[in-house]
Amino acid sequence: MTSTEAQTRRDKIDVALAAAGWNISDPTQVALEFDISVDLPEGVSEPQTPYQGHQFSDYVLKGKDGRPLAVVEAKRTSKDAALGREQAKQYCYNIQKQLGGELPFCFYTNGLETYFWDLGNYPPRKVVGFPTRDDLERFRYIRRNRKPLTQELINTSIAGRDYQIRAIRSVLEAIEQKKRDMLLVMATGTGKTRTCIAMTDALMRAGHAEKVLFLVDRIALRDQALGAFKEHLPNEPRWPNMGEKLIAKDRRIYISTYPTMLNIIRGEAQHLSPHFFDFIVIDESHRSIYNTYGEILDYFKAITLGLTATPTDIIDHNTFRLFHCEDGLPTFAYTYEEAVNNVPPYLCDFQVMKIQTKFQMEGINKRTITLEDQKRLILEGKEVEEINFEGTQLEKQVINKGTNALIVREFMEECIKDGNGVLPGKTIFFCSSKAHARRIEEIFDKLFPQYHGELAKVLVSDDPRVYGKGGLLDQFTNNDMPRIAISVDMLDTGVDVREIVNLVFAKPVYSYTKFWQMIGRGTRLLETSKPKPWCTEKDSFLILDCWDNFEYFKLQPKGKELKPQLPLPVRLAGLRLDKIEKAIDSGHEELAEREIAKLRKQIAGLPASSIVIKEAATVLHQIEDENFWVKLSHQKLEFLRAEIKPLFRTVSEADFKAMRFERDLLEYSLAKLCEEKERAEVLKESITEQIGELPLSVPFVKVEEELIRAAQSNRFWAMADEDALDDLCNRLGPLMKFRDQSTGGTDPIHLDLIDQLHKKEMVEFGPQHEAVSVSRYREMVEALIMELTETNPILQKIKGGDFISDGEADELASLLHAEHPHITQDLLRQVYKNRKARFIQFIRHILGIEILKSFPDTVAEAFDQFIHEHSNLSSRQLEFLNLLKNFIVEREKVEKRDLISAPFTVIHPQGIRGVFGPSEIDEILRMTERLAA
Repeated sequence: MTSTEAQTRRDKIDVALAAAGWNISDPTQVALEFDISVDLPEGVSEPQTPYQGHQFSDYVLKGKDGRPLAVVEAKRTSKDAALGREQAKQYCYNIQKQLGGELPFCFYTNGLETYFWDLGNYPPRKVVGFPTRDDLERFRYIRRNRKPLTQELINTSIAGRDYQIRAIRSVLEAIEQKKRDMLLVMATGTGKTRTCIAMTDALMRAGHAEKVLFLVDRIALRDQALGAFKEHLPNEPRWPNMGEKLIAKDRRIYISTYPTMLNIIRGEAQHLSPHFFDFIVIDESHRSIYNTYGEILDYFKAITLGLTATPTDIIDHNTFRLFHCEDGLPTFAYTYEEAVNNVPPYLCDFQVMKIQTKFQMEGINKRTITLEDQKRLILEGKEVEEINFEGTQLEKQVINKGTNALIVREFMEECIKDGNGVLPGKTIFFCSSKAHARRIEEIFDKLFPQYHGELAKVLVSDDPRVYGKGGLLDQFTNNDMPRIAISVDMLDTGVDVREIVNLVFAKPVYSYTKFWQMIGRGTRLLETSKPKPWCTEKDSFLILDCWDNFEYFKLQPKGKELKPQLPLPVRLAGLRLDKIEKAIDSGHEELAEREIAKLRKQIAGLPASSIVIKEAATVLHQIEDENFWVKLSHQKLEFLRAEIKPLFRTVSEADFKAMRFERDLLEYSLAKLCEEKERAEVLKESITEQIGELPLSVPFVKVEEELIRAAQSNRFWAMADEDALDDLCNRLGPLMKFRDQSTGGTDPIHLDLIDQLHKKEMVEFGPQHEAVSVSRYREMVEALIMELTETNPILQKIKGGDFISDGEADELASLLHAEHPHITQDLLRQVYKNRKARFIQFIRHILGIEILKSFPDTVAEAFDQFIHEHSNLSSRQLEFLNLLKNFIVEREKVEKRDLISAPFTVIHPQGIRGVFGPSEIDEILRMTERLAA
């Protein structure tokens, strides 16, 4: 039924104005049918256009001084709101001409869509509601008093670095050019928050903003930002203050997490006008935030600034589009490389040490478990043959205490220490789960009991002890202890502790964006004016990579390509539309009607408080008409897919386990309808498996025992029609939440096996002490030599097998020393693990002319020969020799006194003397001397 303009005004526009605090019955606030008298041109007695003579504006909103603040032009819902655009504009200009004073703000609406036009400043923009009287008074004050931003000074005591000033100036100039969306790309540690505070200060002093919102994704970052605003803008009232829950509307600066602000705009108790803020800053702007919390930006259409540390070549194109920037061209960018290479540097560089254990590389199985551990497992009644895990399954399907212990020990040995050289400097351990973090904490406490449990602490976001003054994060930031923060996601981004000198990647990372955010925890330089006794100097920081993350991102620079995941409610609506279409096309009209009724019920359940739903009022209004559903054409179905199906992303309050069961049943019935027998059979098996996992020990489940048992029989499925499937969905769907309680088979296996170090490598080269992994350096060297061989006559002679003189060898050495990556004989000996070969031998080896054995290979051969010559060795003696071999490979030499000390005393308290006789000891010593020579 088509509504009249009067009905639209009464049922929709009046209601929307009342929601914004306007009293329609009070003529001092709202004038209805406001009479605008426009003088006719001289010599004209009758109006020649609709904009001459008497006009009547539908609504005029008045200020506290009684003067018009805004005009609202109404059209009926069946009309396009834009039909009122020119009319509303003329009313505004005519009111100004009639009454003098300032130009009113302009609104036009059809009750479903509302547009706001700040005439002479910005083009019209769609909004989700009317401003309050205070909002319009504020808009008028800003318009009247604001100063040009190009002349506004920047407070360099807040943000005084050259690039910070350039960033602020770029944004201010963009605002001056009437742009409303900007994007800053600034490397982690370059002071994004300070830059935004100085920008806020400039906007407020210039009169362009009175209320500013700073959005962050975690409570810890909110508290950090609150502290920064308090330090640099102490006189600006902020929200929240200590203990405040409800939002206060009398502040100037608001700092909030995304979930808190979403709850405020969806809620009734803390309602905020969509026009409440003048400037919004979005910290760490990336796609995942917009997918989940995009409603906030849809609601507050203020001037918006996005911040991100993600390099411009990695930023998702949707982020550029959101801020109306061309791909790869943000409003301003300042990279990590620029910051590190600045003189003096603004950020710390880092070194990477790759640590990998035997179990990580070779898995946990009979071949890799030590004989000692195998014996212990047998005594515990475990089958060694059944223990077979890939290295990638660690901390997922299998948990081994020995692997975590080895990583902790290696960290304590290799980490950057404090000034006393005993305790590690401030460190973040990045763990894969809360349980993993607790295990690492337990290992620190067990291995280093002398620190009374204070050395390492778990910091996770759902622990209330983390936050506030005296909380764990505050202790980590400002106290000597804890030195090590064990984190699961919480400290991956945003947390600013300048004294961090070690980062430990104890988990694989697949997102390049997140990877660089994590690295950014260590990039900040110290504030020399505020040195802390546990970190008085910091030239670089160390990354211990235990999961080959750097190698992964070398091979896949953008990380794992994540397929876009449609939310479950969206997928369910899409399946229902597919089934409706198939039913209509195949002549099953009754089935189509049945599914249409279910779809309409789903649509009716969409959350009315969601801004996405409010903004979709026009399309939802179209499907309220019963005629829309009478005969669903393919065109109407495509409309539903394009416009209605995406709205289901707003559904958050639902029983998702029941919804998954409904989805599976819907997929099954659709497969049957499409006569896809194999697919239907697979889906049926999955559904019956789920039903079979329902625990009959739960009273609610026990009530449906008869149906549960029947639904696991082939007879049920052979007879099952749509009524039977609906009955199954309605009765068993709500019970699916009990299923997980009965199935505990997915718990990981816990082991306590000795793990060994497989690889630990890093090499420094060049005048700037560049550092890369050994394997990467070797690749660089080999690529350079292959490239130079095409043009260098000395290398060509070597490749051809010709003799070269000492002078030519020296000339080649000088050339390679000067080239990137800076090649020397000592570096080649380190990289190729051969301490005796000469420079030219390495070149011949790289060119494939001579085979050089690495030191580990030489050691392994010597031990193999010794064992072959002594075929009567006991298992303890063989275990000792294996330990000795690994000791030499790692330390490159062994002395007599080492053999009667740890780790050899683990095998026998007297070390080698308790395992071998005097003559065998002499032979072993001669062998180790040859290897060390």
